[in-house]
Amino acid sequence: MDARQTAAGYNYSRNRLVRRFAVVTFLTFVVVIGGWAFTARDARRAEIGADRLVAYAPLPADSEESCEWTTVDAALAADAGFPDESAAKESPPKQPVRIIRDPYASYSSVAVDAANDEVVLTDENLFNVVVYNRLENSTGGAVSKPKRVIGGLKTKIEFQSGLYLDPKNGDIYAVNNDTVDRLVIFSRQASGDVRPDRQVHTPHGTFAMVLDEEHQEILLTVQHDSAVVTFAKATKTEDAPIRLLQGEHTLLADPHGIALDARNDLIFVVNHGSVHQVQPGKPTLERTFAGGDGKANWPLGFGHAIPGSGKNLPPSITVYARGASGDAPPVRVIQGPKTQMNWPTGIAYDPRANEIYVANDMGDSILVFPASASGDTAPSRVMKGPKTLLKNPTGVYVDGKNGELWVANFGNHTAAAYKLGADGDVAPLRVIRSAPPDKPTLSIGNPHPVAYDGKREQILVPN
Repeated sequence: MDARQTAAGYNYSRNRLVRRFAVVTFLTFVVVIGGWAFTARDARRAEIGADRLVAYAPLPADSEESCEWTTVDAALAADAGFPDESAAKESPPKQPVRIIRDPYASYSSVAVDAANDEVVLTDENLFNVVVYNRLENSTGGAVSKPKRVIGGLKTKIEFQSGLYLDPKNGDIYAVNNDTVDRLVIFSRQASGDVRPDRQVHTPHGTFAMVLDEEHQEILLTVQHDSAVVTFAKATKTEDAPIRLLQGEHTLLADPHGIALDARNDLIFVVNHGSVHQVQPGKPTLERTFAGGDGKANWPLGFGHAIPGSGKNLPPSITVYARGASGDAPPVRVIQGPKTQMNWPTGIAYDPRANEIYVANDMGDSILVFPASASGDTAPSRVMKGPKTLLKNPTGVYVDGKNGELWVANFGNHTAAAYKLGADGDVAPLRVIRSAPPDKPTLSIGNPHPVAYDGKREQILVPN
């Protein structure tokens, strides 16, 4: 072996040792840093229960992708507490390849102004409140023409699910369920993109309401927090509720519709069945939706949830004294397989017949019970079948003056009137239609992050 071979062998061995030392040093560094990171992560998770960052991918440095700048009305921006962006830089909008969207109204709740022969509907798809002539009737599949439409940014109307018409002056009360936490009140003549005459800050997830004119109170269900809150009818924007019904003994479980029996001083609440327990004290999360900011009688939100307390119960109708508050139990419960309830959503009380009508969303039916019903009781009547045109009914209203029952169908662009007392597969008296009969309803409501199924080539959209 000559000197060059000896030197080469020495250099090779030395380089190999250096590389091994570098690898060991790097692995030791990774273990130390990794252990520190896991310890910090676990400590942070134990402290606030935060999610983990799983992975991320930086955008290319030369990427030109950016959000589109838009301008907003200065007065509207100021009202919302945002700076005037009228001078914001504008860039050419990027056009989507295609859009999945239902261009027609999907009705969610209904009420009748009998004094003025008008029917009012909330549209959760296009974010409108729509007013029709009560005798409007779509024949031959024609699209019905509204008398007035209230909608636009100024109205603060988005996912409107609850509706009430003041019998004295025709004022329209409409409540948002999922985004803008406001109950908005408009005059009967309101039309277009107009500001509400009055608005009330409501808990997040408020779904339906009923007004007690005798006691001048507004009672609202709070879906996510399983509660019923009561405001004074004349309440102003940031006034606190005057009463709260919430707690384990109430048996409220994802409450939706609410109805009032003024004669017997009772309220009826329909529940989908999902529920979790809450406890007072410091929230487990730093911030919750639509916080009450220390207001009295504000329901405890998901930040106060007791871990592991969530459960799914059978759907139900729970009955309470009108003035019930705190963790008060119901006076009666209608629940069980005989009831046929499947996502019961809207409810209305008929004082003349002493009956309650339930819009049975996933059952494509209207269930009728005696108001005195209790336990696992079968309906006294069921409206269901192809002639009824019922498809995902979510709103129901008893028009006692005209002897009619109105139903808002979220699943087929229709609202329909029936004779009170109707039973079985009966055709409606009249139909209001927002789209031709052959146009499908997409039932997209507040979609969240989408996923793609490459095997089936399908887009998955949770609502």
